[in-house]
Amino acid sequence: MVRLGLVVARFNRDVTEEMERTALEAAEELDAEVVETTHVPGAYDAPLAADRLARRDDIDAVTVIGAIKSGDTDHDEIIGNAMAQGLTEVSLDRDTPVTLGVTGPGMSMDEAHARTGYGASALEGAVDLVESLA
Repeated sequence: MVRLGLVVARFNRDVTEEMERTALEAAEELDAEVVETTHVPGAYDAPLAADRLARRDDIDAVTVIGAIKSGDTDHDEIIGNAMAQGLTEVSLDRDTPVTLGVTGPGMSMDEAHARTGYGASALEGAVDLVESLA
């Protein structure tokens, strides 16, 4: 059984709660176990939480869930780039798959709501990576 850590951003909670639900349903369908779920303020905060989970011996992979919507500035792109870079570093430094279930940047709230299945897709990717790399 694949054992997972889940990091969920609280920012845009109406979207991320649904993404979390789809991820947990996918875990059940795949007979994977979500050992721990960590909620963080926003997507920018995900790399530290992912790193803490990836250090654990009882976690095979980490899935990160969040939604970064566009605003009046380039702030969403800055957040998205920093988060993605940080998660890549965690995955490589810890030799642990970290999958990205974060939608955006550059999307509206309607687009974010339409992509809540990305939580399930990211979790499925984590399970697939663990099994492929075993």
